[in-house]
Amino acid sequence: MEGGRYGEELDVAVRVVHMACALCQRLQEGLVSGGSGLVKSKDDDSPVTVADWSVQATVSWILSEFFGSQNVSVIAEEDVQTLSQADSAGLLEAVVNTVNECLAGAPKYGLKSPPKSLNTAQVLEAISRCNSEGGPKGRHWVLDPIDGTLGFVRGDQYAVALALIEDGKVVIGVLGCPNYPMKKELLSYHYQYHENMSRLSPPSDDMWERGCVMYARRGSGEAWMQPPIRGDKKFVWPNSARLVRVSSIDDPSLATSCEPVEKANSDHSFTAGLAHSVGLRNQPLRVYSMVKYAAIARGDAELFMKFARTGYKEKIWDHAAGVVIVEEAGGVVTDAGGRPLDFSKGPYLEGLDRGIVVCSGATLHEKIIDAVYASWNSSNL
Repeated sequence: MEGGRYGEELDVAVRVVHMACALCQRLQEGLVSGGSGLVKSKDDDSPVTVADWSVQATVSWILSEFFGSQNVSVIAEEDVQTLSQADSAGLLEAVVNTVNECLAGAPKYGLKSPPKSLNTAQVLEAISRCNSEGGPKGRHWVLDPIDGTLGFVRGDQYAVALALIEDGKVVIGVLGCPNYPMKKELLSYHYQYHENMSRLSPPSDDMWERGCVMYARRGSGEAWMQPPIRGDKKFVWPNSARLVRVSSIDDPSLATSCEPVEKANSDHSFTAGLAHSVGLRNQPLRVYSMVKYAAIARGDAELFMKFARTGYKEKIWDHAAGVVIVEEAGGVVTDAGGRPLDFSKGPYLEGLDRGIVVCSGATLHEKIIDAVYASWNSSNL
């Protein structure tokens, strides 16, 4: 990995996200084959899986071992409450086994494995360690082990997101998208189709290869994308990395907007009205999770708007990694009032003005923000 500020942190973050993506791919194939016992519901009825806890434990352990547990502050989505319940013994055992299997493969990614398998208490400790509240001072890692768990459970899109915040600013972001193909023209195919075609194609043919890992460092003016590590290959920088850049389209009538698949936390009616008023004509790209940020960063779409329903608070782990990648790729991310997102207030994006607007460039962004003000003032919201 190239040197410079945050070079070491980005190097480790990219490697561990590659590890996490491989873990998730194996588990998703098991879920699609009927492993419903690997899924639990949280208090808010949202699903959580063996993969969520396993990724969190794996990332937590790697960061703590590399940088020292006393130096690592992690803000992450999952806790051990559900996993520690009496009726979750089988689930906990599956998490422990998955974590140890993943960590045993760490040398493939240039990282160290533990000297011996972690026991149950050590795995629970690694998950529980991710309890930081963040804030305006210091360094805080932000992890969403699986963003888009519904997409994961349904055999669709999801993301593994890891970011580093320093003194309230996102300075590095890594976004693993295990089912998001390197080639845009393959987006319309389900990932299992990619898998089947890759088996039928010659070994050297990566035409049907699925998955990518994207990353960026604040101030570099660059965002990068790498393919996943396949088979017995080892991770070696730069791992066929290539620069990604946002689209140059700034005419709303030519732009493609990303839409969330789930309607639970978003005001789709206002977004639809806004899209109509600004002149969006293209069929939207509907994807789960922070894959929307990946789509904009690499030029597959130009716009993403999210206006939360009343009472819903945006969490920083749902946006941190994607924001820095889009911005370094040339895009713009603000709230609906045109202000930068504030990651200095803890686990939530406090003070958010109405919603979030992600655009491929400043010209399109200005048009969307103007339309937001006009539509908002004329609506009954």
